[in-house]
Amino acid sequence: MPLILALETSSPVCSVALLHDGALLAASELRLDKSHSSHLTVLIEQMLSNTGFTLAQLSAVAVADGPGSYTGLRIGAAAAKGLCYALGLPLLAVGTLPALAHQVARQIPGAAGYRFAPLLDARRMEVYAALYRADGTELLAPAPLILSPESFAAELAEGPVVFFGSGAAKFEPLVAGQPHALFVADVQPAAIAVARLAEAAYARQEFRDVAYYEPFYLKEVYTTTPKQG
Repeated sequence: MPLILALETSSPVCSVALLHDGALLAASELRLDKSHSSHLTVLIEQMLSNTGFTLAQLSAVAVADGPGSYTGLRIGAAAAKGLCYALGLPLLAVGTLPALAHQVARQIPGAAGYRFAPLLDARRMEVYAALYRADGTELLAPAPLILSPESFAAELAEGPVVFFGSGAAKFEPLVAGQPHALFVADVQPAAIAVARLAEAAYARQEFRDVAYYEPFYLKEVYTTTPKQG
């Protein structure tokens, strides 16, 4: 009976969840900006203490794989890899976009009749986007997308698409009046969805190399040198 600890740090929300044999035991989140590095381990310790489990009883650790915040993803990956290395546990990595789609699809009645498009804000009019069926089938792979009124035109012509995530609000005005474009507000990545997809990955033994695992940033990270005064 696997006991899986899931970490989600790809967005401003820092969340953790504990799943035991398909049953959600606990979940906790903190919506404080830049709180991941100082609060992630505290959330884990408190959750395990509240449920009566210890780190030694874990079967695996799952982490949100990205795309998302570069710093947040690095913090989550470091914590997950540290736990796996110290405890000799397998590491699972779950994509942020499929986890978001799974999260929303579970809440939509008749979800099989819709397709689900998570949009993560990537600044200006750019988002990280993908498209999934309710059962998790990938229709469009995660990719950077500059939003325009023509975005998802072919998909919307075929039928209803549900848009959500931190970048959805930028897209909604561009497709105002399009009857097949549906929007769900205030959807943030959550460790619960990561845990549920991680359990299926655990059953398939889709483990990642603890030593060499890196998050899926989707785009290269650019750094600049401060200008001299």
